[in-house]
Amino acid sequence: MSLVDTRTPTPKYFISGATGDWEMVIGMEVHAQVTSESKLFSGSSTEFGRPPNSNVSFVDAAMPGMLPVINEECVRQAVRTGLGLKAKINKRSLFDRKNYFYPDLPQGYQISQFKDPIVGEGVVKLDLGEDGEVEIGIERLHLEQDAGKSIHDQHPNMSFVDLNRSGVALMEIVSKPDLRSSAEARAYLSKLRTILRYLGTCDGNMEQGSMRADINVSVRRPGGEFGTRCEIKNVNSVRFAGQAIEYEARRQIDILEDGGTIDQETRLFDPKTGETRSMRSKEEAHDYRYFPDPDLLPLEFDDAFIAMLAQDLPELPDEKHDRLIAEYGVTPYDASVLVAERTSVDYFEDVARGRDGKLAANWVINELFGRLSKEGMSVEDSPVSAAQLGSIFDLISQGEISGKIAKDLFEIVWTEGGDPAKLVEERGMKQVSDTGAIEKIVDEIIAGNPDQVEKVREKPGLLGWFVGQVMKQTQGKANPQAVNEILKSKLGI
Repeated sequence: MSLVDTRTPTPKYFISGATGDWEMVIGMEVHAQVTSESKLFSGSSTEFGRPPNSNVSFVDAAMPGMLPVINEECVRQAVRTGLGLKAKINKRSLFDRKNYFYPDLPQGYQISQFKDPIVGEGVVKLDLGEDGEVEIGIERLHLEQDAGKSIHDQHPNMSFVDLNRSGVALMEIVSKPDLRSSAEARAYLSKLRTILRYLGTCDGNMEQGSMRADINVSVRRPGGEFGTRCEIKNVNSVRFAGQAIEYEARRQIDILEDGGTIDQETRLFDPKTGETRSMRSKEEAHDYRYFPDPDLLPLEFDDAFIAMLAQDLPELPDEKHDRLIAEYGVTPYDASVLVAERTSVDYFEDVARGRDGKLAANWVINELFGRLSKEGMSVEDSPVSAAQLGSIFDLISQGEISGKIAKDLFEIVWTEGGDPAKLVEERGMKQVSDTGAIEKIVDEIIAGNPDQVEKVREKPGLLGWFVGQVMKQTQGKANPQAVNEILKSKLGI
């Protein structure tokens, strides 16, 4: 990982210690499982959830004489990811053997890329709200095969090995040490996951292990020399990443302020205790004895291959964010919420197209997303379709229903389904716009509340009390605009 400092110290992120302020320096190595039907060097399935050792070929099991054959689709996915990260695509790259022993690594080495990765430097932009935007540098992206999985809790005296993941294609995306807080780290992980999902190159399901992060954390005096870093291995949640960083930074500060030194090591985060613990001393590149894999030729492709892949890229989050603001008039914050998931923004655009974009954003974010979150559901599972929600908006804009009735109608559609327009007709939910009928109710309320009449004439801001009374008597069906106009006329304000 490059050790070039590109950030100006940000006092907001400083951590107060007994001897003064400290600053975190954070870099990440994110392992993202490539979306492909077969593994990187064999034809074995990558399907998740299969019985142990059912997705294993002779190549994955490292049987004698078995040779790896590169999966072209994995190469395409890596290049597409590099393009999505605005990164340099290296037209020639090499595979290397990274030598180390694990019981679930049958070959005794991992096929990876060392000096010549498939993708070079890129950038990820983070929108931090009030703190503005920050760019996090990408050092490299390389392809490598995953190891298997050791299982230690199935027998009191033995461990088991499941090789289903052995040989699965991973993209290791290495950031520069540009992150300065746990908040930035969480935002970076979330943004990277969003980009991968938009591209379709990784599903980003951290709970299933298809995306996980190794987090390098060190502390220093603000703007000083980089400190000794510790690596927190295999973090599988954005929330856990933030917790692990906070704990590890404080742990290092306590050691340094007591006069100790930081040992460069690999650590694990325990979500139950919220603490990191030592796993092993940290290896350096020479410990792995990298050398070019003799069974694999260099990867080489031309400009036409890269251009073909670039042409088919989808609209990515940053571009979509800016377009939503320009095309639909939504706020930058709302645009950020909407583009976080591709399915969410697709739903929004289906609703907002040809309608009031700000109203659509407000409803989709607050009413729909709020209800989905409460029920533990995703947009794909929403019982209210984009077409149904759009129909509710049409009824509002046509003056058929008020905003209050719209919320009642939304609840009916959520629980029972149905065509919103027909439901309004069948259940007598239409807004009352008959000024004669509204005037009669207004006259009755004014006549019955002379004290309130005097108060509102002195303080026109109290008009809302009368509006509420009218809406109460009409069960929320009166046209609010008509109610306000009639009341102002009758009360002389």
